[in-house]
Amino acid sequence: MIFQRLIWASLAVALAVGLVQTGVQQLQAVPIILAAEVFEDQKIEAPAAAEAAPDAAAAEHEGHAMAEEDDEWAPEDGLERTGWTFVANVLHAFSMALLVFAVMGVAQWRGTTLRALPLALVTAAAGWLVFHFWPSIGLHAEIPGMDAARLGSRQAWWILAALSAASACAVAAGMRSHLRWLLAAALLALPYVVGAPHITADPLGGFQGEAQAALRDLGQQFVWATTWLSLCFWACMGVAGGLAYQRWVQPALRASIGGAVPAAHAV
Repeated sequence: MIFQRLIWASLAVALAVGLVQTGVQQLQAVPIILAAEVFEDQKIEAPAAAEAAPDAAAAEHEGHAMAEEDDEWAPEDGLERTGWTFVANVLHAFSMALLVFAVMGVAQWRGTTLRALPLALVTAAAGWLVFHFWPSIGLHAEIPGMDAARLGSRQAWWILAALSAASACAVAAGMRSHLRWLLAAALLALPYVVGAPHITADPLGGFQGEAQAALRDLGQQFVWATTWLSLCFWACMGVAGGLAYQRWVQPALRASIGGAVPAAHAV
């Protein structure tokens, strides 16, 4: 029964959060993306290409890959694009809701004194730190046309930053020793000791004149827009998740683990 409640509660939260997130995206991020896409055809060179293997075979392979990407299906602008964006937002919110409920369940088993809604908001704040704030300090959001380091390098560093932040949160919440703050700080510093991957050239060096100035301004706007989007996502996740957890998940979880809660941690 608890598994079914988790799934249905997560789906209800995902639909609510996905709907709000899609609406906010249409107001904040989509206009910036569409404005940046207008300048993509004006790109005359790729400064980041010097960091890739410049031999003829690699260049030919890259050309074939780009040709194949041009033939791939993409949703049309307008209702179709918005619809698929909503689907993607719901799927993302569903996975995050399951994660939030799992963390809240562990906290309840350990005997937290927080009620469902405050606990959900604290968990959502940790989620924002782990999945957006800490990685975004090293790797800002990128607009279309902007050059960047290799995708694999950026993905690996992002995973390192997220895992470090998640481990720091777990240490700060789970350990009893005062050394937990020192260990948490060391974990947070780890990805920045390693260093985020960046290209040495100007990310917008392929554009000139007004196009470069416009894209630079759009890039700064996009960083702020994605920050507000992530705050909105996790705030909605905290509120909707807390209400759903209190209504559907918490009673079933208490019935399942009530007898297994250690006496020292019983509420």
